[in-house]
Amino acid sequence: MRPLAISGTWTALVTPFTPDGSSIDFDALDKLVDSQLAGGVTGLVPCGTTGETPTLTDEEQVAVVERVVARAKGKAPVMAGTGTFSTKKTVAASKAAIQAGADAVMVVMPYYNKPSQDGMRAHVLEVAAAVDVPIVLYNIPGRSVVDLLPETTERICAEAKNVVGMKEATGNVLRCQELVRRLGDRLTVMSGDDALTLPMLSVGAKGVISVTSNVLPAQTSRVTTLWREGKVEEARRAHLDLLDFHGLMFVEPNPSPAKAALAHLGMMSTSVRGPLVPCGEALSQRIKDALGRFDKRAS
Repeated sequence: MRPLAISGTWTALVTPFTPDGSSIDFDALDKLVDSQLAGGVTGLVPCGTTGETPTLTDEEQVAVVERVVARAKGKAPVMAGTGTFSTKKTVAASKAAIQAGADAVMVVMPYYNKPSQDGMRAHVLEVAAAVDVPIVLYNIPGRSVVDLLPETTERICAEAKNVVGMKEATGNVLRCQELVRRLGDRLTVMSGDDALTLPMLSVGAKGVISVTSNVLPAQTSRVTTLWREGKVEEARRAHLDLLDFHGLMFVEPNPSPAKAALAHLGMMSTSVRGPLVPCGEALSQRIKDALGRFDKRAS
């Protein structure tokens, strides 16, 4: 397994669709990747929750990973989301992503079927045994219902060397510090909530896997860069400056608000796949106004 430094700001990429949602807009995906690289993000995460992966076909998922890898040209590592509610499908998706060029995979805890702690452990260990790349676990009880507990995570790390990180999205900073207390440098914890990035960094997280950075990559990256440089007060101000925008990204279901913002920037359509719908006009206007304020600060 090749080592992979996981820290800083990684973007959980949206998947751009044509206006009718029937196919992937690869030109828009190229523009999105280019904007991320120009904005200084550390890494790219296609095919996660924000990428609407449950609505992609297996072929589309591979095509997205291939395109992101090709466009990144080695300038940023690519971690593909491959987790599903099926262990067999997760193994297959992970192998396909690696074949497509991904440097690592991110495995969300199985959703809908509500496995036990032992079930989640067995699921992760089977995936880890099937691939030889770094694996980042994704714990988001609000979406998957199940919660991978710290003691289970500790057992997994003792048995699977290629499990190297956790996207921690319980919304609880106490969970982050418990993972850091138990596992130290053995497991890299990344914030899964933009609004909690700085609090989690303060207790040992190494960065964020971000939604906001789709839209504001330079501003989002600046928070983790300043923190890493020891400029704590500047990092705090930069983080607080983004709080309102982070909130707007989740007023309606993700990624509809992010796509509305990117549409205002002329980068893609607002199209999402059902059962999601584009965000409403009122929220879209609020997002447009917020983007205008960031433009004025930059000018």
